[in-house]
Amino acid sequence: MSVETGDQGRHQEVGHKSLLQSDALYQYILETSVYPREPEAMKELRELTAKHPWNIMTSSADEGQFLNMLLKLINAKNTMEIGVYTGYSLLATALALPEDGKILAMDINRDNYELGLPIIEKAGVAHKIDFKEGPALPVLDQMIEDAKYHGTFDFIFVDADKDNYINYHKRLIDLVKVGGVIGYDNTLWNGSVVAPPDAPMRKYVRYYRDFVLELNKALAADPRIEICMLPVGDGITLCRRLS
Repeated sequence: MSVETGDQGRHQEVGHKSLLQSDALYQYILETSVYPREPEAMKELRELTAKHPWNIMTSSADEGQFLNMLLKLINAKNTMEIGVYTGYSLLATALALPEDGKILAMDINRDNYELGLPIIEKAGVAHKIDFKEGPALPVLDQMIEDAKYHGTFDFIFVDADKDNYINYHKRLIDLVKVGGVIGYDNTLWNGSVVAPPDAPMRKYVRYYRDFVLELNKALAADPRIEICMLPVGDGITLCRRLS
């Protein structure tokens, strides 16, 4: 399998973050199993997001499909999402949950969420979402103080500020139920986790790289969870709470 360089042969989907060596192979996955099964609302939201200047922040289509199936496999009903952007992964979650399922969704930017909201509403799943604008940590701290929230979430997905991932984990481990799952996105961080320190990197990749490395080390050493790091999208680490 050849490693393709430059723009030739590069997969053109905006926000493409696959770590597969061959873009043709990634395109095959998308065209064979992802796009033909992608719900119309998710396709519409993906195409809308592609036109946004910060589109690199969106979850990839294959990751959306993965999350949707995972939630069904674990029969998730009460979930949380930290970092929403325009809501592609949020929509994947909402479509997977039962009619009375709930998602506590938090993001510092309501405007981005409202870009995708009409599509979410049209899909008939907006009633499952409780959106809170602002930093997530103060909300999590309030929930930690109230024992009724402890161990109540079936699934939590984190795709937000990488420098706070460790801080999120310290709180989320108490809020997810035993046997429940926390998913951390971008844990392979553009492949930079194995790049030498002097390798050329975009500024934001270099800035957050050490935080991602710190998180990965901490998760691997945390006896309260079992983990699985998957090369889906930009890397996603699933943590199943043991105790």
